[in-house]
This record gives sequence, structure tokens and C-alpha cells, in this order.
Amino acid sequence: MINRRKSKLFRRVDAPGYKLRSCHPGCCLLAGQVWEHGEGHSLGTGGESVEIRSACKSYGAVRALDNVTLKVAPREFVSLLGPSGSGKTTLLGLLGGFILPSSGSIHFGERDVTFVPPHQRDIGVVFQNYALFPHMNVGENVAFALRARRLPKASWAERVRAALAMVGLAGYEERGVEQLSGGQRQRVALARAMIFEPRLILMDEPLSALDKQLRESMQIELRQLHKRIGATIIYVTHDQREALTMSDRVAILKDGRLLQIDRPERLHDHPVDSFVASFIGEASLLPVVRVDDNSVALGALILRSARTIPNGNALMLAVHSEKLLIDDGAGDTARNRLTGTVTDVVYQGESLRVFLTLADGTALSLRQPSHHEAYRRIPAPGGSLTVTLHPEDTIIVPKVPA
Repeated sequence: MINRRKSKLFRRVDAPGYKLRSCHPGCCLLAGQVWEHGEGHSLGTGGESVEIRSACKSYGAVRALDNVTLKVAPREFVSLLGPSGSGKTTLLGLLGGFILPSSGSIHFGERDVTFVPPHQRDIGVVFQNYALFPHMNVGENVAFALRARRLPKASWAERVRAALAMVGLAGYEERGVEQLSGGQRQRVALARAMIFEPRLILMDEPLSALDKQLRESMQIELRQLHKRIGATIIYVTHDQREALTMSDRVAILKDGRLLQIDRPERLHDHPVDSFVASFIGEASLLPVVRVDDNSVALGALILRSARTIPNGNALMLAVHSEKLLIDDGAGDTARNRLTGTVTDVVYQGESLRVFLTLADGTALSLRQPSHHEAYRRIPAPGGSLTVTLHPEDTIIVPKVPA
């Protein structure tokens, strides 16, 4: 029996710039997922609610988290998204018990777990590194979570097969860890963490080592798995498409502060400021001047918006490339029209990205599906092109420092 008070497997990591890493290959199982008074909990019990209250974390003069408050409902999938150094991994560390906050508190349901060690939180954790036992084969690594939870051995083989099939590794039970690629090892770690379906799962960029096609396939698999098991998932990523694809809500962090949390479509189409607008989607940010409650001036051009224009002198028009349409000449006067010179057309597989320069030198881009009709309608570089922007898609946000 492991002595949890003395074992180094459960020590907290409390240093600036750390990443969530286990101290031992089994730590991601033992510290975060398995033990509670030496017995396993039943599976399929639904998700856990999570509440972070005014959490701060400082390392000397460096404020890694700045008064973050966040509520996550049971069974919800929430992604923490932000650039490097934004505080998202530090926040995940607080939730896992690997970091202690400088102030504030962490609650799972009605339980204050702020100072509860990781091995008593009864959560699943998928670390960014692989944390596999090198002396065990793939099946044994995945089954270790079941062994540690003392679940009936008769069910292990079927559950291991199902978990490996879920991550695209069917038939790999007898493979040695040293025979796997980096992406395959990460998938084994993912299968091991999810095989017993905990109520709360923390994930630190678990798909980052996978190739693009498999990563996108796994995003859908994770989304479907989440719906099936009903666990609460809090997921750290720097990949906006990954966050938008899988999440019920996405939280944007910058410099240790929570800037906005909302449903993916609301976050994309209703950003609170220019940073969020630039970070979510593919947007050109253009300086504009407020004319009235529903109009702005882009140089000499007046643009109408269906939304109330914010007050202030520093405003930006966020033009998402997919919101711009090539003018079909239908004469819809409700649409805003912008005419520019095509400077480049870039083929990107399923789409074409077209770069324009307006008469005043303003640069923007639009994206079109790469079918025959699009090629026919887009002039060669140097040609003139008029695009339209619907007032519903005319997004004006306050400018904030980059």
C-alpha cells in the first residue's frame, strides 16, 4: 500500500514557468485519478461542478493569475485558451492540486479542495508529457488505472480494448512502449486516463503531439465521449479550432486574467475587445471612428452595424475572413461594400485565402471554398474586387494593447 503522506509521487509543483508534469510515470494515475481512502468510486456517476473564487497566484513580482473567478457546471466541457504565459496551465495546476493559490479558493461541488492534496481530489488528469511505464506493454499501461482502483479483473480486457479503439490504437495491447511514436504514446496516456470515466477530467494539451488529421478526428471522438460519460472536462489548449470544436464554453486568458468566457459561437461573433477578436478566428483588425450608435467610418467609407457601437475613441473593426462575400451585384443596399485590389491568392487545400488592399492602403483578407466557381469569380493579382460585409457581421470592439 502506498504511503500517500510520504510518497514523492504526490508532491506539489510550485515554481514559475512549470508545466504539469508527473514526478513518476504513474503519477498521472495515482495523484489525480485513483485513490480516495484506498477504494475506487463507481463509474458513470455524472459530472462534478467546479468553482474557482478570486484565485491569485504570484511568484515574487510575477502575477501568474490575477483574481480569476470561474464556475463550471456539472457535465460541462470548458476549454482554457490563451497565448503562452496567459496563466491557463497555472489555473489547471490549481484545479489539480499541484499548485497552491496565493489567495482565493477552489471548490468541487460543496467541497473546498483548495488545500486538498491531488490524490484525494478524485479526478482524472491527462498530462502534456506521456508518463507511461516503460516496463509495461500498452495494454498493461492502460489497465493500470483499473488495477489501482481495484476494479474486477474480469472486465479489464474488454475495457482496455474499448479504450484503445477509442484513440485509434485497436490491437496495440501487446506493443511495447518503446515501439510507439510520440503521438501513439500520448494516445495511450489518454486512453489510460479515461478508461474508468472519472467525474472530473483535467487535460493539458493531450492532442498536441498528434498529426493534423488524427488530431481533428480525436477532437470529435473526445466530444462524443464527453457526451456519453457525462464527466466535467476542463481542457487547456493553445489551438482555437480545437477549443471551438469540443467545448460547451471557452475561457480566454491573457496575462493571468480571465477576459471572457462564453459559448464558442458567441465568443467568435461577440468578442469583448480587440485581443479576443484577434485571438479567436481569422480576423483583420482595422481602426475605425464612431459616427453614431450604429455607424463607423473606415477612412471615407461609412459602415453600418446591426450592433450598438461602443463608446470611445479607440475602436477596431474586426473583419473575419469567412464573413466577407464576393459581391454578386444583387444590389442589396443593406450590405457594407469594400473595394480593393487583389494582392495575392493562396491555395490552402479546402479553401482559398484572398488578400486585398483598399484604396487607402488598408489590408484585409477573405476566404473562399476552393471550388471552380470561386476561381472564376476571383480576379488575378492586380485586379479589382468588391466584397460585402453584412451589418450583422460588422463587429466593432474597443482597442486594447496587444
